[in-house]
Amino acid sequence: MVNRTLVSLVALAVGAGALVALAAFSGSADAKPRSENGRIAFGRFDPNLGDTVLYTVNPDGSDERQVLPDPIECPHWSPDGTRIATCGDPSGGSSRIIDPSDGTYRIVPNPDPANLFLPCFVWTPDGQGLACEGFGLADPSLNGIQTIRVSDGGGLTRITSNPGGDDIPGDYSPDGHRLVFARLTEDGPVGLFVVNANGTGLKQITPTGTLFSSFGSWSPQGNEIVFSQHATFDARSSIWVVHADGSGLRRVPVQPASACGGAFAEPGSNGCFGPAWSPDGTEIVFAKGTSGDSDSNLYAVHEDGTGLHQITHGGRDQSPDWGVVP
Repeated sequence: MVNRTLVSLVALAVGAGALVALAAFSGSADAKPRSENGRIAFGRFDPNLGDTVLYTVNPDGSDERQVLPDPIECPHWSPDGTRIATCGDPSGGSSRIIDPSDGTYRIVPNPDPANLFLPCFVWTPDGQGLACEGFGLADPSLNGIQTIRVSDGGGLTRITSNPGGDDIPGDYSPDGHRLVFARLTEDGPVGLFVVNANGTGLKQITPTGTLFSSFGSWSPQGNEIVFSQHATFDARSSIWVVHADGSGLRRVPVQPASACGGAFAEPGSNGCFGPAWSPDGTEIVFAKGTSGDSDSNLYAVHEDGTGLHQITHGGRDQSPDWGVVP
């Protein structure tokens, strides 16, 4: 069966906060031309449903739209900015592929429903595949990241193995050669890792025991990965950046300094969590509050920590992903 302890750890991490460490590092083989910033997809917790529903909004906060009334988790834009993938479907499918212009969707089937619980939500840069958080339904040795085709759910391919644990895909490098992901075991969070798309070259890029609250978003320039973490057990999350080789780890100095990462016991403290890069690589979008289900809104900040501005005012907004202009 799916390890409920690990699932609970993931849910706790996502709802707690974010940290970003930035480092000046140029000249990456992954780099590609910057794209124009489009709309932001995000989840808003609906207390009547007891779950999140899908919204999109312009980066300036205008033209906010609810896409579907159904519960939706972990929205991710397709590379061309025309579709949104979500992790799983109530029918048992691996993903819903949604057209946000009219709310229509199709279900990507689970290729092995007898053996795997397989939510798939991270697009390959060519738009042809999805990376999945895989769990063995009866055999925990099957746990690990798998990939499938978007078109039909076929081509099931094992990328990582974490028996009894949980590997959560975060994002592909812009050239599609590497994938960043978060690893948990039954003892708790381990850290962020990078692996080649064919499963080789596994490398840990954050210190063991990193208390992550997001799973990594790769910069369009290809040189940095933004994520959120709790610096200590008693602190809310803040935003950090690390180079893809594990060097240059540092916190994004969001201004004012009190905006992110205060102690849980400190009145008025907030976590900053679920960060993702803008397509042009100049800003980071994230949720800020004490909980994604109770009081958080979306904000954006420049990569040097300046220019903090609020985007949404729903009070229960989380899991942002910034798409390109179609």
